Amino acid sequence: MNTLPDPVPTPAPAPELPLYEGITLSDVVLVETADAAVEACRRMQAEAVLGFDTEAKPTFAKGEVSTGPHLIQLATENTVWLFPVRHPLEHPGLREILESPQILKVGFGLGSDLAQLRGKLGIEPRGILDLSLALPREAPNKTLGAKTAVARYLGRRMQKSKHITTSNWASPRLNERQMLYAANDAHVALRIYRLARAAGDLPAG
Repeated sequence: MNTLPDPVPTPAPAPELPLYEGITLSDVVLVETADAAVEACRRMQAEAVLGFDTEAKPTFAKGEVSTGPHLIQLATENTVWLFPVRHPLEHPGLREILESPQILKVGFGLGSDLAQLRGKLGIEPRGILDLSLALPREAPNKTLGAKTAVARYLGRRMQKSKHITTSNWASPRLNERQMLYAANDAHVALRIYRLARAAGDLPAG
């Protein structure tokens, strides 16, 4: 009597992680005046570490060169400041912070961000830590993205809307979804940095 082999059991799907909620809009400041920029920079100068990111209007045509960055985000534990970028950069205090080796700026995948700051604004960023390269990775030739880091250190699922990612960051009026997206990119980097330090995954120095 021929018998069929037992079917290979289908592995149970991994439980979906709870959603990462991030910072709230009430803790996000869109810096639109010189006075607001002075106050933001004054507060950030007191920090040893800031979360950092930039956004740029996407390019879609072949050969089209990005004109970014169009937004610079810097985060403390409780506040994220969003600086729309005009050329030339209007806020000397912001340049000072980005070029300061004494204030550590941490973020994910910062290669193009730094290149655009140099190319468009003549800023030479110092005190930069790219967590995509600094955190433990599967292999030396791989990088670690923010979504993976959030799952690892926070046990949460970070959603990134492609519609928002590819939206017009050069718009003179950012909507609330853009502001939250941009703010969380910077803020989550600071959170992951601190958790990774506590876990011994980053040097204490």
